[in-house]
Amino acid sequence: MSKTTVITGRVAEETSAKLDRLATRMERSRSWIVARAVEEFVLSETELMDSLDEAERQIERGEYLTQEEMEAWVAGLRRDAAA
Repeated sequence: MSKTTVITGRVAEETSAKLDRLATRMERSRSWIVARAVEEFVLSETELMDSLDEAERQIERGEYLTQEEMEAWVAGLRRDAAA
């Protein structure tokens, strides 16, 4: 089993009550649900930040389209789809 660590945080009472109802419905502990939620959030945000970092690198390398180039590209797609 992997190592774990205890963290604490505050949530609104309404959120806590919803969490308890969800835990009951899922037959899981509150801790299990919070751990899964944090894992998913961290994964999602990390992927977003990595994607934004890569986009910045692409911009620095000049790998992007201007607004006008993008509009022309989309217009071409529409023409192709209509044909």
